[in-house]
Amino acid sequence: MGMPTGRAVRRNAAGPRARSGTGGGRLVAAACCGAATALNVCAVLLAMAFGAAAQGAAPPQPAPFELATQCAAGFVLREGVCRLHSAYQQYTSLQGAGVGGLKAGLPALRDGYTPQQIDLGRYLFFDPVLSRNGRIACASCHDPGHGFSDARPRSVGVAGGETARHAPGLWNVGFLHRLFRDGRARTLEEQVQGPLYGAREMGNTPEGLVQRLSAIPAYRRLFGASFADARDGIRSEHVYRALAAFESSLIALNSRYDLYAQGVADALSPAELEGLNVFRSFVARCTECHTPPLFTNQQLAVIGTPEPPGHPFDAGAQAAGSDARLRGGFKVPGLRNVALTAPYEHSGGFTRLRDAVAFYNLGRGHAVPPGERLSIHWQISEPHLSEREIDRLVDFLGALTDESFKPQRPAAVPSGLPPG
Repeated sequence: MGMPTGRAVRRNAAGPRARSGTGGGRLVAAACCGAATALNVCAVLLAMAFGAAAQGAAPPQPAPFELATQCAAGFVLREGVCRLHSAYQQYTSLQGAGVGGLKAGLPALRDGYTPQQIDLGRYLFFDPVLSRNGRIACASCHDPGHGFSDARPRSVGVAGGETARHAPGLWNVGFLHRLFRDGRARTLEEQVQGPLYGAREMGNTPEGLVQRLSAIPAYRRLFGASFADARDGIRSEHVYRALAAFESSLIALNSRYDLYAQGVADALSPAELEGLNVFRSFVARCTECHTPPLFTNQQLAVIGTPEPPGHPFDAGAQAAGSDARLRGGFKVPGLRNVALTAPYEHSGGFTRLRDAVAFYNLGRGHAVPPGERLSIHWQISEPHLSEREIDRLVDFLGALTDESFKPQRPAAVPSGLPPG
């Protein structure tokens, strides 16, 4: 495990220079509307800017936004870019080589970004200006306070309606080669376009996204400082890469479980250690799909979890491809910080972690709706775990919690809108 290196001190993150008051808001609103950006966004910005002014607020100076020059925690700066620093890099990765023991290596991480690119992605992640109406940020559905997931079964998009599935957590997402619940995206740059342009999510367009960001002087300067080819103008690819850089920096590998895996014998409580033994047992076989150290094998699996009342059956990975065997299939999620990401499963149908764990003890295909013939994953059986063993599994999953490298939520973002 890498020792925390900390994030750079940002002058906009706290203190008197972190203001996003009416003066800066009027400048951003005027620039935004002057560039013929969508009228609804202009209305949001202008209402913020001039509403406060009408109450007699003194107009402060626009906030100076500066980018970090140090890497995110868990990374070291080498030849100008940030590289992961973790004890797990001492070990051989088990990709394609079975389950293995506690000291298994990691798959390759999407690192190699500059500190500036990561920090720009942080601002973008929390800035509602990326959405069509300036109300929804990436962080609105991927809340750092909920394991970068959403406390709702389904998130709420720009139109006020629910999205199709529960928002997955983002910790360690830079290691994954399948993204979305149905695994349809293979890179973070591809994945971020789904919510950015989805009508039920952020509802933007590539043209609207670039136009809006280009109308904000602070973003023009920050993109130019992060990407040499952005000095001639912001492109949508710059946005995707910055968001991918930030999301790849979300590393959770320093839990009490990790201390135990690295040789600290008393890092886990007796109940958690008992749960780890159940988790790794041949009877429960949790590690076959939730393989350490990421606690996912990154495969698609048909589990047969139920949909909430009133919701249609979700075809999952079959709808993203053409393989009928993957009907109702979804990507095996990683379990890092799983205790923070309730509710659970693609549908958000289980409100408690214990309920989600107990589902796998109730028999193969027991919740498949009438008329559906699903190819349930071969590892799903009926382990007949006791109530005590289920409780111990939940105890162990809590030992996977690690927020030591959680990034700082910016106090202000360059658009002048309230951070998501």
